[in-house]
Amino acid sequence: MPLRRYLFFLALALLPLTHSALKAQAGVAPPCMTPAMGSPYVPLDSWVYPAIMRLYGLGYVDNVFLGMRPWTRLSIDHMLEETGEKIEDAGSTPDADEAEGIYEALLEELHHETGGPCGPRQGETRLESVYSMSRYITGTPLRDSYHLGQTIVNDYGRPYASGFNNYSGISGFASAGRFVIYARAEFQAGPGFTGYSRPLAETMSGLDLLSFTNQSGQVYPQATIPYGPISNYTNARIVEAYISGHVLGHEISFGKQDAWMGPGVGGGMAYSNNAEDIYSFRINRVEPLRIPLLSRLTGPFRYDFMVGSLQGHSSPNNGYVSPSDPWLHVEKISFKPTQNVEFGFERSVIWGGKGHEPITMGTFLRSFFSVTAAPSDSIKYSRKDPGARFGAFDATWRLPYMRHWLTFYIDSEAHDDVSPIDAPRRAMFRTGLYISHFPFAQKLDLRMEGIDDDPSTSRSKLGEFNYYEAVLRQGYTNKGFIFGDWMGREGKGGQAWATWHLSGNEWVQASWRHQKNAKDFIPGGTTLDDIGVQVVKRLTPSLELNASFVHENWLAPVIVHSAPQYLPNKQTVTNTSFQLTWYPNRKVSF
Repeated sequence: MPLRRYLFFLALALLPLTHSALKAQAGVAPPCMTPAMGSPYVPLDSWVYPAIMRLYGLGYVDNVFLGMRPWTRLSIDHMLEETGEKIEDAGSTPDADEAEGIYEALLEELHHETGGPCGPRQGETRLESVYSMSRYITGTPLRDSYHLGQTIVNDYGRPYASGFNNYSGISGFASAGRFVIYARAEFQAGPGFTGYSRPLAETMSGLDLLSFTNQSGQVYPQATIPYGPISNYTNARIVEAYISGHVLGHEISFGKQDAWMGPGVGGGMAYSNNAEDIYSFRINRVEPLRIPLLSRLTGPFRYDFMVGSLQGHSSPNNGYVSPSDPWLHVEKISFKPTQNVEFGFERSVIWGGKGHEPITMGTFLRSFFSVTAAPSDSIKYSRKDPGARFGAFDATWRLPYMRHWLTFYIDSEAHDDVSPIDAPRRAMFRTGLYISHFPFAQKLDLRMEGIDDDPSTSRSKLGEFNYYEAVLRQGYTNKGFIFGDWMGREGKGGQAWATWHLSGNEWVQASWRHQKNAKDFIPGGTTLDDIGVQVVKRLTPSLELNASFVHENWLAPVIVHSAPQYLPNKQTVTNTSFQLTWYPNRKVSF
């Protein structure tokens, strides 16, 4: 039976668990109980995440799982339950004053959750935000995360091109007891661009061991290669849309949903919002779980499971047919043995697809329980293939004696290994250090992250290792963009952000980014550097201005047969963006 049917029947099986919520809506149950109420997730691009991360770095919030995002509004409310007392106990100190500003801004954002004995949980319809972003790009931007690189990263895979681009959207949700319906949609418009020439597109296709044309000479469309010319775009897109129910500390949901797995800010090795969200079924333990005896050793823990379909995978090659629209399942569990330490294990598996193996419960279970590679090509290219397996590990540590100042973290992923811990030479790494404030400048923080996606193993060459797989040759992508770390295949570099906080939800930030791709992957290599500045300011309590400017230089000659196939000289790109977001304060209850 196809997996879609199993998911449908699973949803039906969960309906009896929500019977108490239905009785509550009918007036049968006693007044609402907070632990049983549903709550929408906060979008990943919200100012709430850097605010809570700074509160954590300052030492005023402890029960946060940084490696598993997004968080629901109600779970954030629970994270902050002891923050007010900690700030009050700290007295009038510079870091406590900083924490208080953040705390008050978060309370204002969550006032619907914190107001009244039940708040809005007996039923609410709310317009969350209305926004419009205008982006003007000069020069030739990179839009090829699977090969040369990206000018704009972690942006939900939005299209962009040189010239004027606009993204205008609206988001909101309706809740009733355990149930939540959330939607975020936007209108996108922008110019077309030249795209890759045929020789360059053929070169990129050859790097992936894919055929560029069929026997008749017809070009196969590949979402991972921007083969031109590419026309202008005018389309409406659902950014997020899901329905969820809260059951015993879990949000069980189905739809198009955000996910970020890793403690980093610049990227997530296992999962990020660099690509467009996928439609998935999800079981997320949103509240920390404590088990007697076990949690004395591991501390509280959380886990997340999601399964859904990828898009943009298609291309026959060498007598085999690479999967068209394979599926992905992701499992993660994170532990918090102390207030200052968090570590997590994650596994991603891409399997199935047209022309390879059917999406059924049998193929899902085979990929779910498999821990070894396919023993032979006859298995790998058959219905018994367990799929492309990727194991990840991350850890966060507020350093001893400086827990209010320094936070160290690491994120890693390895291909065809259970965990990067047992195969560090085969793993990719993103390591970071966060300084929450400085003695001479309490409003200033600094975050630095280094990325190495080109492990030292001899297999890491020609782009045929991490984020790639022999059968799934368009690998770790959805609609052409890598849904893991934007650094991509066989790249090294870093990022840094210095932020001056004007208030709890306002700041001025300077940023730097560097990327260098290996020459054994991209002939001639790729080098990208950018510097930028961002200003986030509240014009009114409910109207936010987010303005940024980024200056980028990149070089990607792509040398083939001793001759450059792409722009041979250093390119300069500027990106100027302005976004206005309205956060309505009014709610509607029923």
